[in-house]
Amino acid sequence: MRLQKVQRSALLRHVHREAYAALVLSGGYEEAGDLGRFRVHAGEVVVHQAFEGHLDRFLASGAVILNLPLPGGSRLREGPHRLEDPDAVVQLAEVDESRAATLLLGSALPLEPRCADWPDALARALLEDPDLSLGEWSISKGLHPWTVSRGFARIFGLPPARFRARIRARRAWTDIRHTAEPLGEIACALGFSDQSHMTRSVTGLTGSPPLAWRQSCKSVQDG
Repeated sequence: MRLQKVQRSALLRHVHREAYAALVLSGGYEEAGDLGRFRVHAGEVVVHQAFEGHLDRFLASGAVILNLPLPGGSRLREGPHRLEDPDAVVQLAEVDESRAATLLLGSALPLEPRCADWPDALARALLEDPDLSLGEWSISKGLHPWTVSRGFARIFGLPPARFRARIRARRAWTDIRHTAEPLGEIACALGFSDQSHMTRSVTGLTGSPPLAWRQSCKSVQDG
């Protein structure tokens, strides 16, 4: 099993290249990243798509986490979930990680993250509408734009403009793999200035351009 014992206070922002689920066996932590910010405790699990970035702040007791690789070709319901029977997943993972992952995904119940403060509210607003004007949002909350940029970065590890850019790039990557829409139309629908802009963003996020992702997905489907 891929057990991770964490006793430090925090893990700096990092990106995983593969989809995986982090099942908390003991302790807990706060995660802040591309999915927003939330807290997870024993018996809860966070589902991550590939190329999702986040940082983690741990409880004083640390945490023990079971990391399970997930099938990368499927559209996953990301974010925090709870499990009715986490022990069953752990026991199955001892003999077959693939079946354990299937059991986890089939029994995970989504948890709705709560907004604790304005950085949480801004992250949620950007996830709902990447075209949101940061300046107008700041004014509506009575905050100076510099305060918003600096305060958001302190929580999430990057400023809100970069957070929004990652949202667009990840949505483009998903649509490129799971739809037959022309690349130019995807770029336009997601608010990129043009297709070249989307290509640079997706390549920066994943290391491969949109055409390579679309061709690889087509090869899997044809196979």
